[in-house]
Parts: sequence; C-alpha cells; structure tokens
Amino acid sequence: MRVRYRIDGILQDILNIPKENLNAVTIRIKIMSRLDITTTRMPQDGRFKVKILGQEVDFRVSVLPTIFGQKIVLRVLDKKNLKVGLNGLGFSEKAVEKIKEAVRKPFGMILVTGPTGSGKSTTLYCIISELNTTDKNIITVEDPVEYLLEGLTQIQARPEIGLTFASGLRSILRQSPDIVMVGEIRDSETADIAIKASLTGQLVFSTLHTNDAAGALTRLVDMGIEPFLVASSLVLVCAQRLCRKICSHCKEPVEIPDTVLKRIKHEIKPRTVFYHGRGCDRCRQTGYLGRLGITEILEVDDTIRDMLIRERSSDEIKRYSIEKQGMITLWEDSIQKWLAGQTTLEEVFRVTSNE
Repeated sequence: MRVRYRIDGILQDILNIPKENLNAVTIRIKIMSRLDITTTRMPQDGRFKVKILGQEVDFRVSVLPTIFGQKIVLRVLDKKNLKVGLNGLGFSEKAVEKIKEAVRKPFGMILVTGPTGSGKSTTLYCIISELNTTDKNIITVEDPVEYLLEGLTQIQARPEIGLTFASGLRSILRQSPDIVMVGEIRDSETADIAIKASLTGQLVFSTLHTNDAAGALTRLVDMGIEPFLVASSLVLVCAQRLCRKICSHCKEPVEIPDTVLKRIKHEIKPRTVFYHGRGCDRCRQTGYLGRLGITEILEVDDTIRDMLIRERSSDEIKRYSIEKQGMITLWEDSIQKWLAGQTTLEEVFRVTSNE
C-alpha cells in the first residue's frame, strides 16, 4: 500500500504500508470519517478533525473502489491558512488593492477562475473571512464545504436529493443575504440565478474553470446568459495559479544561459541575479518550500461592458485590458516574481506555459 503526499502541488512517495495492514488502516479512517465500513464497492465521502500540536485540522476524505481494494485520498484543510488574509497569499500589492476595491462595492459579481487546485477556494475564503462581521449575513452553497467558519451560514449541495447549486441559491435569496458565495458555476441555471442575485443588491462570489480572466466573460455568454446581464453584473475577474517558492534555507544564485533568456522576450536588467533552491532536508531536496499566488485581474469598465454587448471575442477584451487598463497577465506576474527571486524559471514555465 503506497502512501504519497502532495507537497506544494507535487506528489511525492512517503512510505509503503504492508499489504496485511491495508484493511486495518482503511477501516480506521472510515470509522473516524463516520463512513460505512461494510461498503467497499461504492465511492464514499466524509470528513474528520484531528488535534495536532494543540490546533484543530480538518481532513476531507474520499474513498474510491479500485481493482485491488480501496484508494483513499485525504485533503488537509488548515484554517490557519485563512488567517494570513489576502496580503499573505503572495499576490502583488496592486492585485490586492484591486480586489479590496471591488469588494467594497455594495453589489455585483466577483469571479475567481483557474484550474482545479489553483487556490480559488482559499482566495474566496480569505476575502469572505475579512468581510465576516456581525452586521453582514453571509451565506455559502458549496460542494463540498471546504472550511467551516464561525459566523457563516454554509450549505452543502446534494444533487442526489435535488439540492443543487441552483436550487440552494434560489432558497438563499429568500434569506435576505448581504453576501453570497456559490462554490462553482457549473451550469447556465446557476449562472443565471447568481447574476440576477448580483443585480438585485447582493455581492456574489463564485469560481469558474477558465484559462484566463477574459475567458470568464465569454464563457458566461456561451452558457446562454444574455451579454447585457453579464456586462451589468460583473465587477471583477481574477484568474490565478499557484507556483512554488524557492526554499529560503537553501536558496543560491544560478546561471541561466543567454539562449533561454532571449526566448522569454522580456526586458531583463543587466547584472540581474537569478536564484534556485539547492535542495536541503527542510524542503525534502526539492529546492522549493511553500507556494505563492500568481494573478491576472480584469476590472470590468464601461468599454468592456460595451465590448461584451457587441459580442467581441475574449482575445479583444484581453488586448484592451492590457493596453488601456495596464492589466498584468499571468505570464507577466510570474516573470516579475521570478525576477524578484521568489520562484524559478522552471516553475514559471510549468505554471504558465500555455501563455
């Protein structure tokens, strides 16, 4: 039985457990997660809490039947991550300022986009935990509920019994919320209700799977939402990725060949020093420790609203944002973090190569 940890987004082999202990480990985890120990041929989901070094850590559990027994994935959810706030996510100051400005709006929709595991939920929770005051009624509908936060009303979506994002969101709007968070916009019905909610006086947060910020606008239109509704509801779209930070314990200068630097097509000042991690015990010889957020923030202004109504492509919207708003793309942001000595060129290519 192989045990692997996903450390900073990359899977690493940790230990092997003898086959005869397989059942004991599986049953123990199932009991802790309050799952049915007699069911071995159906997938199951659960969660449990453990006190580690005096602090509570949540674990989300997924059990999957395979040909040779069951595969278990535990997801560690540490509430301590949310206390760092927006400033602790590694975003640039300009990005944090733009997000905070958008959040001050009384109503409208704010979207965070990116692939699975790019830190979208953590960003939204950080924003919401900063807005979480006694005078605000904050309701979330998620699948699954990731972090349990005090003062929030959190709903677990259950499509199998008819409690979908769309039906949950409809009911939420009868509860007079100030702020609504929808875990993910998966279909046109959820998108439609979320957008209409943002136009009737609520601040709505959600996530979407798109490659860049401009793609989110056209994705909503592709889902069948009227362009004028998208234009009048969206306030800001933040596309994000996570890249690994160089380990501070074994950080050292590194030479990068001129042929590689020429390919980057970015102005690099003479005598710039580049860094990488040599690899030490602290970072398990990887040279990386921790991660930071790379962002691309698109503010929806009157020109973009007009472009949406005239059904312009996402490429045109992106071009306008870069030229007129000075939008920093994911590629640009990652290059800036590399030049600042926070990450390596390999990570920049790994995370934003499609740019």
